[in-house]
Amino acid sequence: MTAASTKSGAVAFKAATPTVFIDGEAGTTGLEIRERLAGLDGLAVRSIDAAARKDPAARKALMAEVDLIVLCLPDDAARDAVALADSLGGDAPRIVDASTAHRVAEGWAYGFAELDAKQPDVIRQARHVANPGCYPTGAIALVRPLVDAGLMPADYPVTVNAVSGYSGGGRSMIEAYEAGSAPLFELYGLGLEHKHIPELMAFGRLTRRPIFVPSVGNFRQGMLVSIPLHLDTLPGKPSASDLEAALTTHYATAKQVTVQPAAAHKGRLDALALNDTDKLELFVFANDAHRQAVLVARLDNLGKGAAGAAVQNIGLMLGLGGA
Repeated sequence: MTAASTKSGAVAFKAATPTVFIDGEAGTTGLEIRERLAGLDGLAVRSIDAAARKDPAARKALMAEVDLIVLCLPDDAARDAVALADSLGGDAPRIVDASTAHRVAEGWAYGFAELDAKQPDVIRQARHVANPGCYPTGAIALVRPLVDAGLMPADYPVTVNAVSGYSGGGRSMIEAYEAGSAPLFELYGLGLEHKHIPELMAFGRLTRRPIFVPSVGNFRQGMLVSIPLHLDTLPGKPSASDLEAALTTHYATAKQVTVQPAAAHKGRLDALALNDTDKLELFVFANDAHRQAVLVARLDNLGKGAAGAAVQNIGLMLGLGGA
């Protein structure tokens, strides 16, 4: 029996204990997900022999035996893996895709459980879930509540500045930094065509394309995402307290996302402070006299920005918790 909803609404699994296969487990995100799953009770992780990792027949056979697969693959390979899994028909496993291939694709649930009150149930019921990008996780977490509350119009000219540890940049970037051949800090994506923009717009509910300026620093993991605002350009000219209240209300019941008092940090934030956690912290820094504010999200790009979100989604989909 596949991992699908029965007539009673319960979820049936192929074995007594739900099973997961990480397709691409040898990569950075795959290793992080496997480490986190090892700490969960009531779940079994299946692996494929290293020699068969690129063998479609071997992968398909394993897919048929598990309840859920996690794709930690490049976009094109992820699309091929989805086609391979879906070719199993009634035996097809559920899917969490950590690539960017399906984040705005029709039929895919967006795996940011704190998006709104309905999203945990959307993820629980979904066959296919797209794990969010690390940068959009921070930006959407800041923008979406303000748009929903009417404090920011959908066509507001948003600018997102962000810095990430080099582990979010893929194998070549990781190798360059660890070999000492990369710069200490660099801006990139300056062609303003970054692949995360479509999901940022779709799930931030923005109709005007934001300016997104990512950067990478010479540290392995950690992330800060910041959005500057002129408060007098927003509808109703809200105060910083109004923005903070909207964020606090939105995340009042969230386990992993919290709104933190900015004053305690004296105008400074350490990008590495949440490393090795699945937390996401939000801040509203402001200067009331100048009517300016900077919204900031802090997270581990490998935690809530990748593996932590994937494990949260797996928990929801397999009935193990995780909201």
